[in-house]
Amino acid sequence: MTNEFKVGDRVRWNSEGGQIEGKVTKVHTKDVEFMGRTRRCTPDDPQYEVTSDKTGNDAMHKGSALTKL
Repeated sequence: MTNEFKVGDRVRWNSEGGQIEGKVTKVHTKDVEFMGRTRRCTPDDPQYEVTSDKTGNDAMHKGSALTKL
């Protein structure tokens, strides 16, 4: 695993609109349906549900896409 985050951590990630900052709201360690797509997650390779501070929108990313603030 590249990075490990927990709920409440403040993070930054890239999107089409540039750098986004927000916080981790959920950690997924089992496959999950998110926005109509199945996201593959395992305890060794979790995905993180994050919420943008600016827009309040949710996204899901692997740890390698996030930077802890």
